[in-house]
Amino acid sequence: MLSKRVKENFISYGFLAPFLTVFLVFLAYPVIYSIWLSLHKTTIYTSWYTPFDSMKYIGMGHYISILTDVEFWWSICLTFCYGFMTIPTGIMLSLLLAIFLNNQIKFKSFFRSAYFLPNVLDLLVIGIIWILIFSPQYGLLEVALRNLGFGGENGIVFKNGILGNPYLCLPAIALAMVLKGAGFGMILFITAIQNIPQSVYEAADIDGANWWHKLRYITIPLVKPIILFMVITGTIACLTAFTEIYAMTTNTGGPTIQVFDHTLKSANLAGYHLYWNFSEGYYGKAAAFSFVLLGIALLISLINMKLLKSDK
Repeated sequence: MLSKRVKENFISYGFLAPFLTVFLVFLAYPVIYSIWLSLHKTTIYTSWYTPFDSMKYIGMGHYISILTDVEFWWSICLTFCYGFMTIPTGIMLSLLLAIFLNNQIKFKSFFRSAYFLPNVLDLLVIGIIWILIFSPQYGLLEVALRNLGFGGENGIVFKNGILGNPYLCLPAIALAMVLKGAGFGMILFITAIQNIPQSVYEAADIDGANWWHKLRYITIPLVKPIILFMVITGTIACLTAFTEIYAMTTNTGGPTIQVFDHTLKSANLAGYHLYWNFSEGYYGKAAAFSFVLLGIALLISLINMKLLKSDK
């Protein structure tokens, strides 16, 4: 006869078995296989039925190749630029919206819903909408700029439009993503602000604090966990950005730009560059690239946590 404790363990393992099966099949195995793949050279002709037969072990060759590749460092630089454009701007816009819509104003619920609505839409849909807005022929923004005198041979809307301009393509994508994500950040900040005791603000009023003092010394310090969360998730989103680049550049990586002696894509972010390697059949290099991005994401997240928690 089995003891009661053994029976309880069997029951517990029975409940855990479905999750463990899914974890091993869909998470653990792909990660282990990706590590193996990153150490081998493959081609587009590699058979997925007998993958090990056509692989050649090269050790850290892919990692060395990546770290000495101009396109890799270019994609990392673009990704950091993209992050500097989207993360601080998105946090500030979300916080301002939260402060404004936390007040007693008319149609407050309508504005909250309107700002949050873009988060319901898929990134591909958002990208198509912004392509139409930026269209050089009939786009709303392009037509407005042309009417304001920014058209012509030397204008912003000349020939290929904003998304066809190598210097404006990435900022335009960043603008679209900031406006899309501001509503989600707004909801997080509203929740955090509403959890701040009103007595704290009343005490500040008695001490003669103005709105700036209350924002700087009360609101921002008390919503810092939300800021930390948005910085970390925003960093990961920038390192893995793909759909918005794919949609808004129509799978080209943006117009080309000449950097010294190299012709590079102006919106070739790290996530899109990873996709390009995989789509071209460089499976081993793409796997190695994904682990390099993982290391960068972990390092940046640790630095962010250290900086934002250092004043506690």
